Amino acid sequence: MILLPPSEGKTDGTSKKVLNLEKLSYLQLTSKRVELLAAVIAMAKGPTAKTRLILSISAKQDFEILRDQQLLTAPTGPAWSVYTGVLYDAIGIATLSPTAKAKFEKDNFVVSALFGLICASDVIPAYRLSGDTVVPKIGTLGKFWGNEITNALSGSNDFVIDLRSGNYLKLGVTPTSIADQVVVPRIMQHMPKGAPKVVSHSNKASKGRIVRALAESPKSISSVDELAKIVGKVSRDVQVIKPKKTGLPWGLDVIVDAL
Repeated sequence: MILLPPSEGKTDGTSKKVLNLEKLSYLQLTSKRVELLAAVIAMAKGPTAKTRLILSISAKQDFEILRDQQLLTAPTGPAWSVYTGVLYDAIGIATLSPTAKAKFEKDNFVVSALFGLICASDVIPAYRLSGDTVVPKIGTLGKFWGNEITNALSGSNDFVIDLRSGNYLKLGVTPTSIADQVVVPRIMQHMPKGAPKVVSHSNKASKGRIVRALAESPKSISSVDELAKIVGKVSRDVQVIKPKKTGLPWGLDVIVDAL
């Protein structure tokens, strides 16, 4: 199981089918999705200047407000096709073989500010809502989703590769009960001199290449050592970081060259 962040940029779906909450993964989140969708739509239909401020957009991005107004009637597409940006571009989903694409769709999940935990193949509309948005009548999304997403993840029997960052980690931490089967990779860049450093511009593309390598691998990953072998094929070096105490996930430092 691979946990991905969404992307801020999105592409409108091309299917004439509209959002169907009953067909999303993790149906136990349906009532929360209904509540948040209603609040976001109401916000988008409110005063434009206030909505821009809440969504952190400019007047040139008013199309984002329209997207949020039309969430229940807009065209849809698989989540992996709606999300755009460096990480998803680096995966190159459209160029995967049919076998690799099927594996990608089975293994990858997105922690979304609007829908909570969904499968990458779940069908959704484009929307504007960031992990740090404070939604009127809802509040912070970390508080809104936190326990729900953590509880949903607690039932996982899979090895979990958590590639989220920033605000999307806060939307629902992986539960301590499955910490021994969770790894959180950290992307670091090889420097001309000195030790490798965490450099943000290499982060998303490197994670995308890792996801692609996992999709193209004929075997499913069930341990951090197996993951390290796969990641080693697309990086300069990789180092397994053992948890310092019970209840913490594994770490994996992935050393890459400059893009």
